[in-house]
Amino acid sequence: MNRKIKVIPDLKRLILLIIVPLTIFYGCTFKYSFSGASISPQVKTFSVVYFQNRAPLVQPQLSQTITDAMIDKCKAQTSLSYVTQTGDVSFTGEITDYNTRPLTVAADAQAAMNRFTITVKVKFTNTVQPELSYDQTFSRYEDYDSNLDLSSVEKELSDKIVEMIVEDIFNQAFVNW
Repeated sequence: MNRKIKVIPDLKRLILLIIVPLTIFYGCTFKYSFSGASISPQVKTFSVVYFQNRAPLVQPQLSQTITDAMIDKCKAQTSLSYVTQTGDVSFTGEITDYNTRPLTVAADAQAAMNRFTITVKVKFTNTVQPELSYDQTFSRYEDYDSNLDLSSVEKELSDKIVEMIVEDIFNQAFVNW
């Protein structure tokens, strides 16, 4: 009988060890995902406004590519629902630069490498936590051999750069380390 009486206090301790941490963690105000995103549970929706191309050199598909990539990234990396009207969080922006420039010069005064750059200005609005909103410019580049014509590498380089820029925009919005 002594053993049965001793089991009851151990059972109470076990229950306390399980219930207290669960109660503490249940009250947390952020939900986490495998992407590292931390988003308030009050944020349920996101929207992305079409990114206008205002660069001096316009690549016709780039606006749609960036817009779609941003939507896809948010759908894949968060549990937020995409809405066409203004969401709890929203992304608006424009492409401000799309260019290629010589990077290094070879001994014969010809460019050895060129740098292909895309720049996007983004306004992120968080209506639930306005202090997390931002207005920022993101720029990424890829270098390529000057013996290659831009048109032969443009699609591949553009895809890489868009992926990096979208990752930067997403991280700035949702990965608050």
